[in-house]
Amino acid sequence: MTRGTLLRVASAFVAAASLPGVARAERYAVTMSPAAWLRRLGPARYAILREGGTEAPYSSPLEKEFAVGRYLCAGCNRPAFSSATKYHAGEGWPSFWDVLPGAVRYKKDYQLIGEVRTEVHCSRCGGHLGHRFHDGPQPTGLRYCIDGLALRFIPERGDGRGRSSARE
Repeated sequence: MTRGTLLRVASAFVAAASLPGVARAERYAVTMSPAAWLRRLGPARYAILREGGTEAPYSSPLEKEFAVGRYLCAGCNRPAFSSATKYHAGEGWPSFWDVLPGAVRYKKDYQLIGEVRTEVHCSRCGGHLGHRFHDGPQPTGLRYCIDGLALRFIPERGDGRGRSSARE
């Protein structure tokens, strides 16, 4: 490697680190090694929750799930969304207009040229859930476009508590 190449690479790292929204190491209550996450989640969920992938549109049964209940992070079971805020956006992924308090963290996503998106991550394990957009219904005007594989659905029982078996 030439000195010029080394300087260009070093300056690119410095520039990237100074960009607003560039991820810095964050701490989460639930942490595991990549191998442990893969064993826990399986390859498809791992690709979404740990690597920021996206499932194919209209592939998740949760996109058409409208029973009363809660949607949990599939990585750590932290409640993230309520069925009361779910709606049909017609985009092919489960959509919500709000999150449960304290359930998520946000990070800027610069992967698309000309568009900055907002990534939605679980506040407990850091799992990538999907993206937030500003084209949703009132009262928030937000659309949380969430990968179905990033979630587990717990239907509400008649007594107001969730069942022990989850739909995925």
